[in-house]
Amino acid sequence: MKGCAKIRFPAASLMGLGETKSSPGYGNPPWIFKGRYTLGGFFLANYDDSPAGVFDELVVIAGIVWNPPTSCAWAARVLVNSEEACHHGRKEVGLPSQVARFSKRITPVPRQTKDKFGGFLNMIGVGTTICHSKDCMDVQVTEVVGPASSDICNIKLLTDVPTPKFNKWMGPSITMSLPSFSGQTEYNANLLKYSCRLACRVRAVRPAKVSGPSPLKKERNLDSESRGFTAEEVVDNARNLSISVMLSKPILALEFNFLEMQVEAPIILSNNTTSSLPAA
Repeated sequence: MKGCAKIRFPAASLMGLGETKSSPGYGNPPWIFKGRYTLGGFFLANYDDSPAGVFDELVVIAGIVWNPPTSCAWAARVLVNSEEACHHGRKEVGLPSQVARFSKRITPVPRQTKDKFGGFLNMIGVGTTICHSKDCMDVQVTEVVGPASSDICNIKLLTDVPTPKFNKWMGPSITMSLPSFSGQTEYNANLLKYSCRLACRVRAVRPAKVSGPSPLKKERNLDSESRGFTAEEVVDNARNLSISVMLSKPILALEFNFLEMQVEAPIILSNNTTSSLPAA
């Protein structure tokens, strides 16, 4: 996706009171920046049937990259509570997979009878006026590396409680293909491209509430740049960047039900570890 951003900085907010000074390249304020951006996000899945059995998965999408004639997603982090799924993702699909714990806690949500936004949101399944029960599910995701563990995030989302009279509209049936890039990791150095074919029911829902670990490890300051990154700093920075994607302001949230996903074998695009792709 391509776009244009214009950012205006009032002089007083940058320079304080008194005379405004500008560097030769910037000229006089306001300063306008034009460019392009990309979208990121995450998805949380529970598979009740797969080659690796039942398992949970959290995938953080760092961004969308352009590969004519379409755009492709690129996963920055994949967390699964299955050793087999982790190994397969690393070796066969080139994913940055890690083993994690998914601790779930479910609490009933009190019935509500009025929504401050009126009835429209309820008509499309997003409002809070309900005639059936909902549960609040808290999912705590913790990455596990040998004997060590690191909290990644807590995801709070509402789920419908099926009842004998449960007939909530689950959205239209769709089929689609989601092309993705992977590889260039320590487990698979090749640049790969694969496709996920989905058949499901989809509907818009309220975004989940995501909170990160407290506190996050601070990123290294500029004074230490000349010393190079340690292995621990590289891991911490990558983890913090993935968490930052999840903590960003949501634009859209979709719920997939009755999901059947078919993952095709990846193809090798390049075995050059220096290959790069532009952001969409």
